[in-house]
Amino acid sequence: MRFRKIFVIGLALSLLGIGVPAWSDNDPRSCNDLMSSDTPAYVVCKWMATPEEAADIARFWLDNDGENMRNTVPVDSPTIDCTEAGNTCPEVPDDSITGDVGDPDPAGENDGGGTPECEGGTKDCYVDPSELSTAEVKTAAETAELSAAEVKTAAETAEGQAVKAATEAGLRVWIDTDLADDWKAGKLAEAVKRVGALAMQQGVTGIRFSSQLGYNQTFTSADEIDKFVTEAAAALRDAVPGRKLAVHTVVPVLGCGANEACKTELGKKYPLLDPERVGAWLSKGLVDQLSLDNGHLATEYATWKIDAATAQRNQWIQVRARAWDAYATIGAEDAVFTAPGSSKLTAEQALKTITERVATPLQSDAAETVTLWTRWQDPKGAVNRVLGEKLAGNATWEQLTRLSEVKPRLATLYNPATPEVDVATDLKKYAEAFGQVYLAAA
Repeated sequence: MRFRKIFVIGLALSLLGIGVPAWSDNDPRSCNDLMSSDTPAYVVCKWMATPEEAADIARFWLDNDGENMRNTVPVDSPTIDCTEAGNTCPEVPDDSITGDVGDPDPAGENDGGGTPECEGGTKDCYVDPSELSTAEVKTAAETAELSAAEVKTAAETAEGQAVKAATEAGLRVWIDTDLADDWKAGKLAEAVKRVGALAMQQGVTGIRFSSQLGYNQTFTSADEIDKFVTEAAAALRDAVPGRKLAVHTVVPVLGCGANEACKTELGKKYPLLDPERVGAWLSKGLVDQLSLDNGHLATEYATWKIDAATAQRNQWIQVRARAWDAYATIGAEDAVFTAPGSSKLTAEQALKTITERVATPLQSDAAETVTLWTRWQDPKGAVNRVLGEKLAGNATWEQLTRLSEVKPRLATLYNPATPEVDVATDLKKYAEAFGQVYLAAA
């Protein structure tokens, strides 16, 4: 019995990528230094692929315009000939029942026995859909107190036309807004109706209703943030049923790894960004997607001699250990490819950056999407871009467009109020490299 328990524990840990101690403390594949000091002694961390190996893997698939990726073929599936002696195949259910889709069920096949019987013999508990009149068949928007007229009006706005253009370009669309100020001003209901009407357009997946949540100066306490997230999520769920909800933030303490001094200091510096509170938004089902910004990686941890690559690695290990990806889609967000005017990276530099900021998060088995900024304006008015002015191409863009296998996982942000050429042309260009877009809405 004791052997069985040890075996089961070992199997469970191996599925989590955690090895039972079987090597020396000097094992080069060990990553024990990234684990918290209170980690049980019988749990150790081992790299399935070291950062260097991960870089080699990325190069293998990306080199020569992705030649190795293009040459791959599906593995042949094993087949079993049921007529051969010795082979046993499961019995196939009787397929003698025939009928086209939509035909009434053959007699005895519908175990429901007709319409449900209601207590007291009334029909109030059941309505046959075929008995509804056209006027009674309401859309989700109308049910959520968004009239068809409001949804139609939203479709005719600049943002609504941008949704249409993005959808036609083959992009999966999110509405990108920030409801924090509206909530603080007591105008959440009006803002939700405005944004909700846009979100009910065809092709919209969901709404990102806050950015830099807890990192900027909008809120003064963690309880206030929790209340905002709870109330905004509830209002949006009612207004746009079926649409996903997302938020964007940063959790600096995750990059500390096992460095206790780092965790203590960053916990004091960012008291509103407690990982336990952020995780609760996910476990309670308040949001369906969480984007973690990587903009702080290069500078935040210098005091403890933690470089950007190590901080990023620490972050994704912590996310995976907390099982956040079990509750929601976790994404990385980065503006690393943008520069004043346009990206100045060479093809080799762009490939290296792709390996570090795109391939690494996706291979971490914690981040499922990566959002890359392609254009933004700093407070001094300088425009930072990936592409050049008027969508002029460059080496960075060429490398990004080669990531066709992970294109559905790549997203960008776009503001239809500040087009580079025009909305339709811009979005068609971005669709060359990205599968999703966050459209800014006031």
